[in-house]
Amino acid sequence: MHPELPTWPAGDWLNQALFGYYPYICLAVLVFGSILRFDREQYTWRSGSSQLLRRKQLVWGSNLFHLGILFLLLGHSVGLLTPHAIYSQFITAEQKQMLAIVAGSIAGAVCFLGLTLLMHRRFLDARIRRTSTFGDNAILLILWVQLCLGLATVPLSLGHGDASVMLRLSSWAQGILTFKPGSADYVQGLDWPYQAHLLLGLTIFLMFPFTRLVHMLSAPIWYLGRRGWQLVRTRAPEMPHRSVSVPRHTPVE
Repeated sequence: MHPELPTWPAGDWLNQALFGYYPYICLAVLVFGSILRFDREQYTWRSGSSQLLRRKQLVWGSNLFHLGILFLLLGHSVGLLTPHAIYSQFITAEQKQMLAIVAGSIAGAVCFLGLTLLMHRRFLDARIRRTSTFGDNAILLILWVQLCLGLATVPLSLGHGDASVMLRLSSWAQGILTFKPGSADYVQGLDWPYQAHLLLGLTIFLMFPFTRLVHMLSAPIWYLGRRGWQLVRTRAPEMPHRSVSVPRHTPVE
């Protein structure tokens, strides 16, 4: 007889699939999909523009959104991927969590306001709505829901003063990047807003190569450090005009 196979609870299988395998699928699509699109579809590697319509609302919404989202991306990357052994030499885990809550709440509110202005402009203006693609509308809605989920975790984090949840989330993210077996166990049993926030964030990675978000990889940050230069056009010297004699046609008799 064959040996009896071990049985895992359904919840363990689902947790392993969502937080153990799904992250690698999303990251693989993010990396290879972006490379393929840049190589094969460079003319679609852009964000698109409708700045001639409702320009004032676009400026406010775009600036607030980009300011907030860049701060959130930086904060999430540093907060989740910095090992506890490094930052514990300067601050405690509880202090780091409070810093993340305060800074993240401010950046999240700024980003939420900007994104709401952009959605109002795109969905309620008939001319802009006609020039928008399904992908443009979908990614705005998904980002808006993701921000709502992130802000919903703030009161939950305030209820965990020992920073235990933050440490579990950091261990999960670092375990995924270092291919540590069993990393999905760190997030098992967390409150649903945390898990939904993680899953939707991974899904945004999955969608990234197929949306306008790819333009963030081509941000011309090297312009900040390059040396200035000026292109000057010189007018060619005028050539003297020559009188040209044109022979007159003499009719043949």
